[in-house]
Amino acid sequence: MTDAVHRAGHLAIIGRPNVGKSTLLNRLVGQKISITSRRPQTTRQRIIGIVTRPDAQYVFVDTPGFQTHHGSTMNRLMNRSVSRSVSDVDAVVWVVEAQRLTAEDKAVFALLRPETPFVVALNKIDGVGNKNELLPLMQEIHALAQPAAIVPVSAKTGLGTDALLAALRPLLPEQDSMYGEDEITTASERTLAAELLREKLFRLLGEELPYSALVEIEKFETVDGLRRIHAGILVDKPGHKGIVIGKGGAKLKDIASQARADMERLFGGKVFLEVWVKVKSGWADDLGVLRRSGIE
Repeated sequence: MTDAVHRAGHLAIIGRPNVGKSTLLNRLVGQKISITSRRPQTTRQRIIGIVTRPDAQYVFVDTPGFQTHHGSTMNRLMNRSVSRSVSDVDAVVWVVEAQRLTAEDKAVFALLRPETPFVVALNKIDGVGNKNELLPLMQEIHALAQPAAIVPVSAKTGLGTDALLAALRPLLPEQDSMYGEDEITTASERTLAAELLREKLFRLLGEELPYSALVEIEKFETVDGLRRIHAGILVDKPGHKGIVIGKGGAKLKDIASQARADMERLFGGKVFLEVWVKVKSGWADDLGVLRRSGIE
């Protein structure tokens, strides 16, 4: 049973890199609004996802993975974004991998404010055969953190996500919804387009390209329902440009084609996408470039 009042509020999704924060947000929202890959540093800026239920509205903030090993300006800005998110919300979802609690996880826990309630989402339980194996880890988390609840979930399959929402609802203030029922994100289409294109770089280039790539949307216009998007991919070194373009331009064509298909699914309309590659050494320490890309 739940109380009869309506609740709504902001919740930060935090965790170390690669624990499935963005996958969890997409699962909760029901659409892909935050990009994912198996590589760390995939999420570089805060993405808002809105989940509306008859008795509550959850406004989730997907944050970058908290970095402990990288010192570029970009990573410092990303860590600052995580810290700000934790201080600006009504509650927190701390995502932990189901089979281990690491020193990096504990560094994330240290960011939590004593006055901010939080729930632990024990993610990737689809990879655990015997769920009793989760008990020692849950006991360890309870001893360390004393959360409002620990909810085993699988962002990949959706298992446990309804229970997660139920555990979070009492932590939200009593108030009306802040967004319309059909709204799922506050991110602009321009931002979403850049993110979807960057995701394809990570997914299709694997380990070939270091994390020295950024996407800038240089032009975005909609004419008669057709979105015309012109995007530049910034790489740090001349050798990286050839990796992105590929032999005869095949790799860049594949990246653009897959990104365009994702954009059309998300935007619900046709997209013309033109992409080129530019070399800009040191972009990860260039405040102007980072801020134009929404990293601040």
